[in-house]
Amino acid sequence: MIFEHIALLLVSFVANCLSAISGGGAGLLQLPILLFLGLSFGTALATHKVASVALGIGATMRHLKEDPLERPFALFILFTGLPGVILGATVILSIPDELAKLSLGILTMSLGVYSWCTPTLGQIAQEKNRSTIGFIIGGAVLFFIGFLNGSLTSGTGLFVMLWLIHWFGLDYRRSVTYTLILVGLFWNSAGALTLSLQASVYWQWLPVLLAGSMLGGYVGAHLSIVKGNKFIKRTFEVLTLSVGLKLVYDALPAIL
Repeated sequence: MIFEHIALLLVSFVANCLSAISGGGAGLLQLPILLFLGLSFGTALATHKVASVALGIGATMRHLKEDPLERPFALFILFTGLPGVILGATVILSIPDELAKLSLGILTMSLGVYSWCTPTLGQIAQEKNRSTIGFIIGGAVLFFIGFLNGSLTSGTGLFVMLWLIHWFGLDYRRSVTYTLILVGLFWNSAGALTLSLQASVYWQWLPVLLAGSMLGGYVGAHLSIVKGNKFIKRTFEVLTLSVGLKLVYDALPAIL
């Protein structure tokens, strides 16, 4: 039992540390480990989602020491994404997700390729698309990403991260701050609550997962602040390719 908890703590710390640096991807390691240890998909998903809230808490504690969020923009991200999160978490347990995982995996890998092929992406903040139509399009995409966050959970913070950079002109460091606080804390809290009302949470493992998530979130946030945009960009590219490959690998056997 003690070795099981130590393994969960280490996996949770590493997964959430990397996620806090790059803006997402904790589910790449944490969710499969919970499934491997014998939890059903619904229970593993609900347990992972509840534990992932601690990532947002740990990262928020570190990021808010640096720069405060722009409140109107932060509320915009919350109110456009949260309905999608709740909708996604409501329907995921009743539909097969192999095709969705395959599509999401391919799209996630494309994020890494796009970032890799665009050396200047997210290195300097250039505010853009803050007009009415810009916010409408940006909000619609955030709603869709929120739906993916509530349903598939793995790597969708990476989508928010790159969308804030590409569409609204944030740099990598600022985008990580918004993503970890708003997605990691608030979106994940909404998804965790919705899922926990439909599926059981494995409470015996939750304390150690929460500890690993919070500590990993704080350490990863600290590294992203200290290392800067170039380091975050490279970590983001590695994580997107890894998450995408994992999703495709998981989905292909069931489809073929």
